[in-house]
Amino acid sequence: MTPVALLTPTYGRDLEICTLLCESVDRHVTSFSKHYLLVPDCDLSLFAPLASDRRIIIPASSFLPDWLRPLPRMIQRKRRQFWWSLRAKPVNGWHVQQILKIAATIALPYERFCILDSDIVFFRDFDLARFQQPNAIPLLRIADAVTADQPRHSRWLETSHQLIGLSTPPFPAPDFIGHIIFWDKETTRALAERIEAVTGMSWIEALCRTREFSEYLLYGFFVENDAPAAQHHSIVPKAQCISYWDDPTLSKDELTRLLLRADTDDVAFSIASFSGTPVATIREVVAESGAILTSSAVTRPAEFAASC
Repeated sequence: MTPVALLTPTYGRDLEICTLLCESVDRHVTSFSKHYLLVPDCDLSLFAPLASDRRIIIPASSFLPDWLRPLPRMIQRKRRQFWWSLRAKPVNGWHVQQILKIAATIALPYERFCILDSDIVFFRDFDLARFQQPNAIPLLRIADAVTADQPRHSRWLETSHQLIGLSTPPFPAPDFIGHIIFWDKETTRALAERIEAVTGMSWIEALCRTREFSEYLLYGFFVENDAPAAQHHSIVPKAQCISYWDDPTLSKDELTRLLLRADTDDVAFSIASFSGTPVATIREVVAESGAILTSSAVTRPAEFAASC
């Protein structure tokens, strides 16, 4: 059995919080093979200091086709970088990060991947040994979480089903978006092949033309509707990560209260970067709360134990 690899698409603006992620991975995550950081080519030098024997920095161009190229940084909207082609409208860095997750999972030399966004910070030990093949891996499925009054999620629900040739389900529908997400290489390759069979074009071109999609909804609904893929996964209703998705910046006291609400099986938290919560504040709170959070850690979390 080969260890699970970690996968983090990131970019220059997230360097500081990604550095904190890497430090927390080195401190708390065990039984993984490599941690891959996938970054825009122009940001390689920024992330180079994070490289190590177990952490590899890879330029985005390694996984993108020649026809999809980044626009100069001077051509930005809301400080977002865009990639252009003659085959579709420009796509922004967020879309490219989703594409990179799929492409890297297919291309890199491991069978299982744990996908971590830049803004995740581990505060408890997390052993990935039990997620090696042939063991089942968790598929986060939050029942009835996508409703008709969620414009973006509703659109992603529609496009994910169009891309894999399924009828859109009625509301409320399950959600597969979260943190600490596990993917299987064979399943991801089958998903890409399904998109190509349905759309009649390369899966990357199909996603660029769609533009409004969610990689996690694509993967989740594909697994749910493909019997061979489902055999590799075990449904879990909750991620082991506390998430803060709101806009207001968290103060030190607010962040402390958030972390102290952690369940005993939570191993990490994620504070959305758009909240503007300073990384220095996050570092300070983690340092001060560490002893309390770690003291209630468990070695075999209840939710994920069911998948073994």
